[in-house]
Amino acid sequence: MFKLFKEPAADVKKIRNILLQFIKEKLQLAEGGEGANINGIYLYVNCTESERYLYESVVHAANPDKFRDVVQKIADDYAIQLPSSWKYEIVFTDKYPDHSYVSAEIKTALFISTRKAGIVNKKARAYIRILGGNAEKEIYVLEPSKEKINIGREAKVQLNGGFVRKNMIAFTATESMDINRSVSRQHAHIEWEPSSGSFLIFADEGGIPPNNKMKIHTADGGFIKMQAIEVGHRLQEGDQVILGDKAVLEFTSTGGE
Repeated sequence: MFKLFKEPAADVKKIRNILLQFIKEKLQLAEGGEGANINGIYLYVNCTESERYLYESVVHAANPDKFRDVVQKIADDYAIQLPSSWKYEIVFTDKYPDHSYVSAEIKTALFISTRKAGIVNKKARAYIRILGGNAEKEIYVLEPSKEKINIGREAKVQLNGGFVRKNMIAFTATESMDINRSVSRQHAHIEWEPSSGSFLIFADEGGIPPNNKMKIHTADGGFIKMQAIEVGHRLQEGDQVILGDKAVLEFTSTGGE
């Protein structure tokens, strides 16, 4: 029985060593071994649900900064000078992005985003469907843009200091208040990230404790509570975002208008 508890730890160490060697080799290939042009390192894990706990331990999923520090140390040891602002992200997915490095030994892939090549997303246009609550539209179109797409109750809201916030995805203030009332006037926003070719959603001041709530049910069964305005979530096909208690948005790249 004791052996059953020891094997996962051994497996974690073995997989982590393979993964780190894999990352080191690919970092050395990227930009001819020079890291100055690298702006993001994205790790993708395609494992079964029963294996997920194992891979979460491998990459320190509960504390991504810990694994990022390990990757930074590898770069430092091999004189790969990553810029201080490089991004690191772990994604559990059932499909690897185009042009990623796929490991032959473990269930992971790596994409190294540089100034010359970001993750290619051929379907840059995406959609937000309103599944719960009353909004001005049933479907909203997302296009790559430098502008934030604000989400909240009412289309125009005057904030402290006289500033007017415009909510592009706007829940009504007069109908179905039992659903809409927990949607803050400044609840969240969506941003386009060119380097990864994807949309990220962030909670705003009205969407984090102690104010109203914001949660995400991911398509792979994950559950995320948004706790800080600085940390965004990369939207994946089928993600459902719950604003307050009952207002629900669904992200999709298919099914359009």
